[in-house]
Formats: sequence, structure tokens, C-alpha cells
Amino acid sequence: MIASTMTRAARAGYRFDVRRLTSIAAAALVATACGTKDAADPLAPTGPIGRIRFVNLITDPARNPVNAILEERVFGVNLAYTGSTPSSLPAPSTANYSPVLEGARTLVLKKTADTTVTVATLPLTITANNDYTVFATGGTAGGTVSTFITTDVNTAPPAGQANIRVTNMSSAAGAIDVFVTAANANLATATPVVTGLANRTVFAGASVAPGTYQIRTVPAGTAPAARAAAVITTLNDVVVAAGNGRTIVIADAPAGGAPPRSFALPDR
Repeated sequence: MIASTMTRAARAGYRFDVRRLTSIAAAALVATACGTKDAADPLAPTGPIGRIRFVNLITDPARNPVNAILEERVFGVNLAYTGSTPSSLPAPSTANYSPVLEGARTLVLKKTADTTVTVATLPLTITANNDYTVFATGGTAGGTVSTFITTDVNTAPPAGQANIRVTNMSSAAGAIDVFVTAANANLATATPVVTGLANRTVFAGASVAPGTYQIRTVPAGTAPAARAAAVITTLNDVVVAAGNGRTIVIADAPAGGAPPRSFALPDR
């Protein structure tokens, strides 16, 4: 199987390191991100490339966690709900995105507990010099798993600043107003960074000073005096240094629906 995979990989223009792939699979891919720019593995393409990362938002506990196979290579293992890759790959391959050859690609998701079960096959189209986040979504109560792909602009923030982007992937939350503040700041007097952010839409980002932030969401249009009692999600201790970027994702509960939750992805 490895030999035939290598032949196909050669035709696709990839360099493939058998020893590295073996070590990735064995490590179970559970290390913490260290913020490097590009992953050397599992894909090391030669030719025009884009970069991708994958996020598991499959709302079916019976099929989670999943293994992600990108172009027949191990891309992530044992990815629970909200798990992402390549940021979960073991060092030194830990990265925010992984390079992949441009063109039509395929991401296959297998059930970790039984890899004979294909959870979803997700087609992708990669354009050179673009960054993408690929979300696997849906699947509640055995339903169909689909994909939602964002094109991520990861240019450097202004000097001495960081960037916080928000992606609303929660149908339960609906349209939201988003606040990026110091911990427990008064929402009645706070200014949202974005208002009316609908489900499956992206706020491209706000520049903020380096520091530690609390990120809260409320239903879109909530009156200032009512915000504190209407908070939908709270994400504490989001730390950003100068030059960093973070994407805050708003997601449904693991089995779908309420209560929504939020988590951060490293961008830079």
C-alpha cells in the first residue's frame, strides 16, 4: 500500500517521507500548536501551492473523533469535536496551516475507532497563494456531513498590533454581535467589533494591541443594558502578541444546537 501510494504521490507532484508519515500516525497527533508558519508534513508539495487547515465541527458524537486523510496522507488523527489540524501535529511539524498543491484535492474523514467507516469525503479546490480553513459541519443524529470553506487573509497586522478574526459557524447562535474586551469589562458601554454576524459568515478582523482578551457574543441588536444577561458565548484568556493572528470560531454544541461555544485557532 505504501509503495502504490508513493507512486500516486509522485504523479501528483508531492514529496513523501515514509518515516515521517509513520511517526505522525504513531504519535496520535495530540501536541499543542507552537505557531510555526508552515508544516513540513504530511504534505510537502513542489509547484504552486496554497495552504489549508481542517476543523472538525461534525455534530454527531457517534462518529467522532475522526482521522483526516488529505490526498491519501495522514493529516490529523483522533480529532474530537472542535479539533483542528495541522496545529495538532507533533513538533516539529506543528503549524497553523499546511501547504498543498493547487488544484482539485480531496479530504477524507475516517472514524478513529473504526477506520473502515468513512464519515465524509470532502472535495476542495486550492488556488495558489491562498490560505483556507476547511470546516466539516453537520451530521447531527447521523445526518450528512458537509463542508464550509473560508478563504483566510493572513497578512501581517499593523506594526505592534495583533489581529482577531471571527467566524460564526453556529446555527443555534444565529446572528451575533461580538465584543473583544478586557476580562469582565462592562458590555453596556463596550463597542462591538462586529454587529449582525450571521451564521456561516466571517468577520475579517480587528487590529488590537497585544494583550489578553475576553471575547463574548450576544444576539445581534441586543440593547446595551441587556447585553450582560444575554451573553451566548464567552472565551476567556485569549492571548495575542504583536504580529499574531487568531480566529475565534462560534460553534454549536457537540450534538448540534444549543448551547453554542467558542474556541480560538492560531492564524499567525
